[in-house]
Amino acid sequence: MSLNNLGVYHLTPAQKQAIDDALTSIEANLTAVTQNLSSEERQKFGSIKETNKLLVNKCREFQQTQASLASPDVDWVEFEDDYQDRVFADTRLDRLATLTRMLSDFKIVHDYDNYQDALTDYDYSKYKSSTKTPGYTGKVDELRQFFPNTSASSTLNTKNETNLSE
Repeated sequence: MSLNNLGVYHLTPAQKQAIDDALTSIEANLTAVTQNLSSEERQKFGSIKETNKLLVNKCREFQQTQASLASPDVDWVEFEDDYQDRVFADTRLDRLATLTRMLSDFKIVHDYDNYQDALTDYDYSKYKSSTKTPGYTGKVDELRQFFPNTSASSTLNTKNETNLSE
């Protein structure tokens, strides 16, 4: 049993516009506050990794609970702003990863549906071509390029072998 029309739900033009508007708003808000790091800078600054996040969290905890032990050389207001922005970005990255997966799954089922329908159309065109219906031979010749393991000669040979065995 083949599965056709997996993507039975479609976005309305209003939904597409709302998604695009939301993405535009996100881009505009981020453009004002983000840096465009080069590959070298991304490598240099990198991720602080989980163990180092624990260090940051522990230092923050000490500063909040025992401020007298905190270094006066650290701008703790800036530290907290950086911390809150990092937490915000981290949770939004998780949400965006989920949205990326949702959009990818949405695309996959519609790609699958389009491909299955294209195969059905190709099979129909081959049938119509075999009945000598005008126009279908050219269409089949054009579509055959997407099936490199089949060619006109191999199709002809298969038909001849079938006729010989009858």
